Amino acid sequence: MVKRKRSENAEVEVEETMVQNKEKKVKWVNRLRVLIFASRGIAFRDRHLMNNLRSLLPHSKAESKMDSKNNLLLINEICETKNCNLCIFFENRKHKDLYMWVSKVPNGPCAKFLVQNVHTMEELKLTGNCLKASRPILTFDDSFDSEPHLKLLKELFIQIFGTPKHHPKSQPFVDHVLNFKILDGRIWFRNYQIDEDGVSLVEIGPRFTMNLIKIFDSSFCGSVLYTNTNYITPSMHRRQLKLEAVKRFQDKVKAKESWTKRRPETSYPIDPTEVVFETKVGDKED
Repeated sequence: MVKRKRSENAEVEVEETMVQNKEKKVKWVNRLRVLIFASRGIAFRDRHLMNNLRSLLPHSKAESKMDSKNNLLLINEICETKNCNLCIFFENRKHKDLYMWVSKVPNGPCAKFLVQNVHTMEELKLTGNCLKASRPILTFDDSFDSEPHLKLLKELFIQIFGTPKHHPKSQPFVDHVLNFKILDGRIWFRNYQIDEDGVSLVEIGPRFTMNLIKIFDSSFCGSVLYTNTNYITPSMHRRQLKLEAVKRFQDKVKAKESWTKRRPETSYPIDPTEVVFETKVGDKED
């Protein structure tokens, strides 16, 4: 009798879980999935940033590194095989510069950013904490509604970073905030925990800035919709810093030469009797 009761209870529990899963599947209307992966040769800090984004987005999928020599259009095929609608692709060049592609697969649009000032969760050691796979609140600066290309980027960020409601891997809690702010021509990304009082925020990480380069009308290809005229490539920026350093050194040398020409031969009166104490090598006694 005891065994029968246990088996009946187990069957009832299984039926209840099946009913809950069916209800969850019916409610799960937004089926967007994000593929997050990178190219070969990525730095360790960039890899940690990619893993942090994967942990923040429960609706994300992973993929092995792609050879940077391959055509970027292959990413669309990889997304189709992974059944993903969105993609975040990190591309590393010269083992120094990190570029991030944000795309809506397969018809676009997509945007290319230069990622700077990267600080990961492990690196910052901030005091904030949140439940893994919880749903975030997305907050945007008012300047996102000022221009058309910023409105497009806002919609892309909402679809990528917004966890779908009733996602099977997500938790039914909202305990952290993802903040996007425009300052100095760059987009600043921050992640905050909502404190117990519901008002104060504590930063969790990661944090980084995105410098927009171009926006394309298709996924990883197509015509250019927007180009950032204020963008300077990292190699050009490093070249400008070297030229400024060379100019500072040349100015320093020129200033020293002009000072030696302008200064008098002697800046103090000479005593004629000081010559008495000078001895020559030939005058020394053996």
